[in-house]
Amino acid sequence: MSRARSPGAGSAVAAPTSPASTGAIWLGAGLVGAFVDGIVLHMLLEWHHMVSSVVPPTTLEAMHVNTRWDGVFHVLAWAFVALGVGLVWRGARAATSGGVPLPTTRYFVGSMMVGAGLFNTIEGIIDHLLLGIHHVREVPDPLPYDLGFLLVGGFGYLAVGFALRRAR
Repeated sequence: MSRARSPGAGSAVAAPTSPASTGAIWLGAGLVGAFVDGIVLHMLLEWHHMVSSVVPPTTLEAMHVNTRWDGVFHVLAWAFVALGVGLVWRGARAATSGGVPLPTTRYFVGSMMVGAGLFNTIEGIIDHLLLGIHHVREVPDPLPYDLGFLLVGGFGYLAVGFALRRAR
């Protein structure tokens, strides 16, 4: 059950999950989870690339391979954002025709944080810990960075997101 405002009501009421709420989760996964990781960690800080543990970017050819896989990662992020926008749009149209009301801003932002946390948790466990295709920071002992990423960007975002969704 999502928290949504009824038209004209002053307090949040329980309503079935709207497409807009689900869309917010996909937006959080794409915008906060994937794009922030890709832009900040891959491009600005240059801490890692998608396959930098498998193909260390120490030659021009290896950098091309890593850049190609970074591109695949960004296409996936873009698809998450496009899906999220489509669902938010559908939810807004349904709400204006008397369907499920839109979520409150707090619930919507909380849902985005849940999406980001889910993305970071899944990506962190699979790519960093299980497959080892890259680590948050390619250093001799990457585990503290990987665990910090999971703690803050995964479980931390999830906790904040669920707290916002429960708040009145």
